[in-house]
Amino acid sequence: MSRTLLFACDLSAENRAAFARAIRLANETGARLDVVHVLDPYLPRRVLHDLEEAVVADIAATLTDIREDYALAEPASLIQTVAGAPYAEIIREAHEREADMIILGAHRKRGQPDLVTGTTLARVLRGAPCPVLSVSHPATQSWQDILVPIDFSLTCRRTLRETLKRFPESRLTLLHAWNIPGERELGSSSDYARWRDREVATLRRHLEQETEQLMGELERVPEVELELEQGDPLDVLLTRLRRQPPQLLALGSRGQLGRQSQITERLLAEPHCDVMLCRSW
Repeated sequence: MSRTLLFACDLSAENRAAFARAIRLANETGARLDVVHVLDPYLPRRVLHDLEEAVVADIAATLTDIREDYALAEPASLIQTVAGAPYAEIIREAHEREADMIILGAHRKRGQPDLVTGTTLARVLRGAPCPVLSVSHPATQSWQDILVPIDFSLTCRRTLRETLKRFPESRLTLLHAWNIPGERELGSSSDYARWRDREVATLRRHLEQETEQLMGELERVPEVELELEQGDPLDVLLTRLRRQPPQLLALGSRGQLGRQSQITERLLAEPHCDVMLCRSW
């Protein structure tokens, strides 16, 4: 079955990086690139008709400009407009086209996590039937360095599998944050330290076995490195992103509730890199 990438184009200058990444991914995967722009449904019908022609022409011209700027081949593509609420139409189009991935520009309210919740990006994340890619960085090359935080929840397993399957030529760093009870009270004890080190070594073996099992289900897999760091998951992840930002961060999205939602909103408000978010199942 042919693959389809759905790029939601809003015609803004900030959207060019996402458009370029969509073109690059379509070329690399052999997928068709469907470009959709959502129009205001309350405009008069005659205005909508004229605007539709102008939007399609502008998107086609932008596609050509970006291809020339990045020296990219022309992928199989389809440019269309629809009218309605942007997030609802993007989700509906993804379902109808059986899209393999939705690509969007990054959230524009940088550094303001409380403003992410009601954005089109956040709403699409909650209802998307496929992985959603939020792009904020220029698509100058294929992603080679991908970071995947792991805890081997159901969400994490799906995210890791999607990443392994989609990017077999990349380098994946799996990051696990751990905390063991008693560190504050007994950390200075040599007996406790030996017990803690054994526990962490056991944890590493379990994580390696789980990863190898997932990799064994796929024909081609990327280079994988496992890193374990002590601390709160969000603190460990943000420290890693500031110290050594990857080209792509792959995360699981667990919906509207819980700490995972807060982590996702924080990362979307402060994009250190492009972000791919996957459904939990």
